[in-house]
Amino acid sequence: MTTHADLVLRSDDSRGVCTLTLNQSDSFNALSQAMLSALQQHIKDLTQQDDVRVLIIAAKGKAFCAGHDLKEMRTQPSQEYYQQLFKQCASFMMSLQTLSVPVIAKIQGIATAAGCQLVAQCDLAVASSKARFAVSGIKLGLFCSTPSVALSRNLSRKAAFEMLVTGDFISAQNALIKGLVNRVAEPEDLDAAVESLVESILKKPAVALTMGKALFYQQLESGMSNAYEQAAHTMACNMMDPSALEGVQAFIDKRPPNWS
Repeated sequence: MTTHADLVLRSDDSRGVCTLTLNQSDSFNALSQAMLSALQQHIKDLTQQDDVRVLIIAAKGKAFCAGHDLKEMRTQPSQEYYQQLFKQCASFMMSLQTLSVPVIAKIQGIATAAGCQLVAQCDLAVASSKARFAVSGIKLGLFCSTPSVALSRNLSRKAAFEMLVTGDFISAQNALIKGLVNRVAEPEDLDAAVESLVESILKKPAVALTMGKALFYQQLESGMSNAYEQAAHTMACNMMDPSALEGVQAFIDKRPPNWS
């Protein structure tokens, strides 16, 4: 019997970097109910740890994630089932945003439909030059409504809508231009590209990153006046944190900050 541990592999290093690896390459790492449950459990576990600094979501095989498991979806064709499934998926996606640490998608292959949504939902994304992206449900007569939520918050409206109404693939380089990913590397350099981003994040104070991530998403969903109010409050609180006080003093003293 396939277990949660088999579906998603977890590894941690001494720096507080956790990697969750989708491990169902034979099904292109589709987001089956079991896969979603496994991911949700891992995220729940991470929320109870205070030693994790960065989360990386990776995958084994040719595909990063092909979206929902269509064969599984066809076994229970009822609106009640579909609503429960998409609610479960949305809950997982939102948990990535509310997680207090930066989440990086490491994309080695294709990411389609809800798999593309997963890339968009992560805070950061690094892709292999061989990776491709699509929200291809429209080609099956199904508009990718839930992926559109994350996609439209990453790309410009017209770029996102074009992907949604055509279902066509875009290259990794095009995804970089459109804002879906942060960096693109050759396949053999993908690990190094992710590590470069991780190292940069780890040099920053954890408290500032946690407060900053929470504010970043809160203000995006607010009107400008409320956004500035939220941002001012967060910045004032952040300034009272010892790491910020040390960072400012180090700048004044023209020396590197001591955040050890």
